[in-house]
Amino acid sequence: MSSRIVVTGTDTGIGKTIFSAGLAGFLGASYWKPVQSGLDEETDAQLVARLAGLSADRIVPERYRLRTPASPHQSAAIDGVRIDPAALHVPDVGSQPLVIEGAGGLMVPLNDDLLFIDIFERWRLPVVLCARTALGTINHSLLSVEALRQRRIDILGVAFIGDSNPESERAICEFGQMRRLGRLPLLSPLTEDTLRAAFKSSFRSGDFDT
Repeated sequence: MSSRIVVTGTDTGIGKTIFSAGLAGFLGASYWKPVQSGLDEETDAQLVARLAGLSADRIVPERYRLRTPASPHQSAAIDGVRIDPAALHVPDVGSQPLVIEGAGGLMVPLNDDLLFIDIFERWRLPVVLCARTALGTINHSLLSVEALRQRRIDILGVAFIGDSNPESERAICEFGQMRRLGRLPLLSPLTEDTLRAAFKSSFRSGDFDT
């Protein structure tokens, strides 16, 4: 079976979609966003396809496409949809690796009874935790690590996103007993070429072996 990796984050808006794009390109993987909230602007799948240079056959269609840019449970309620956990089974992409991106952080609700971390626990796939390097990241990151470990979910390591912050990165890795996978800097301009170059210089493909 091909490698399947879940990308999650300590919060929303930290750059995990950009990280997912970089990782998909880096590993020659397909990409899947199970639940997309917000359709008026470029979706996460469209952004990943553009930044990773992925062909259409390497983008697995979302299981739920919800119009309102909000928490999935709220967006689904507005659309008159209930997200069914049985529908969120991991797709078969053949021999290619697969990068799966969650929505927001671990405790994001999918319906009134279900959190994203419940789905991750059911899948039993290794997780990459994306963390900011900005103020507040130590607390958010260590709480996320603790939540994952309570569910016995394997953590490949932490990927930092943002400007260099050696002390915060050290604290998270040491207190959380986590492997530091690397740091993706803020890129300007953000293009397929700059993202590919940043990944090549910041990460090692072997660290993502599962």
